[in-house]
Order: sequence, then structure tokens, then C-alpha cells
Amino acid sequence: MFRGVQHINMDAKGRLAIPARQREPLLELCGGEIVVTIDTQSPCLSIYPMPSWVRIEQDLQNLPSLNPGVKRFQRLMLGYATDVQLDSNGRMLLPPSLRDYAKLEKKLVLVGQGNKLEIWCENLWVEERDKALADVGADTPLPDELMNLPL
Repeated sequence: MFRGVQHINMDAKGRLAIPARQREPLLELCGGEIVVTIDTQSPCLSIYPMPSWVRIEQDLQNLPSLNPGVKRFQRLMLGYATDVQLDSNGRMLLPPSLRDYAKLEKKLVLVGQGNKLEIWCENLWVEERDKALADVGADTPLPDELMNLPL
């Protein structure tokens, strides 16, 4: 559903416009009601349509919270989860805590990930992309799950 890489801008107040190509599915799926939270493995944010987030949130809450690793993950994913509504122009406002976590500045990159979107600081995205491209064909082989995909 969400594909592609798009460069966008954020204003000084933390507002950004979701491009029409990504905005239209968000409006169809959830009327522009989304949840933004942190990615615990990368310095970026994840945007989920509300119906997708509801399922993820339920799955997270069903995990055994007495497990310290699960508790830490729940604290981060659920603790930073923020309900956001796209305005009539397809803009959203990111709270300072999320902007700080992902080191977001004026220039951003919106990355489609199928069921969600990621928001990256442009400089961090370029570093991540270049590192991933350098790793392709390196000493670390691709996981079997990827090798068996009919691409």
C-alpha cells in the first residue's frame, strides 16, 4: 500500500504535508486518523493508519509485560505513540518529543514500508541508505526468508 521514497519539508512548528500519493490511501483507510511512534531500531518515526495501529497495540498489550525486554519495548512503542489527525490540506503536526527522537530538521524523507510510512531526517536517511547499499553483497549473506522470495 505505501511505497516509494519522497523528500518533503517540515516547518519550524513541526508541521509537514503528506504528499497526495500517500495521503489518499490514509484518507481512504482511516479518514486521516493516524498514529505516529518511534522506531526502536532506527532513528526514525513510524506512521500507522489507525486501524493498523489498533491491531498492533492490542498485540503489544497481549505480550507478557513481566518480561523485562517486552516491558521496555512496550514503554517505548506505546509510550511515544501519538494520535495525529491530518488536516484538510493533508498536513500533520509532530510533537517535539517525536521530532527530537528522530533528529528531524527541515528536510525529511518519507519512506513507504507497505503497511506503514517512516519519517527520516534527510541526512540520517542518506546514511542509512548508503550503509544498506554497501552491505548488499558484503560478507553477510541475505536471510533465507529473502532468498526464497520470488522477486
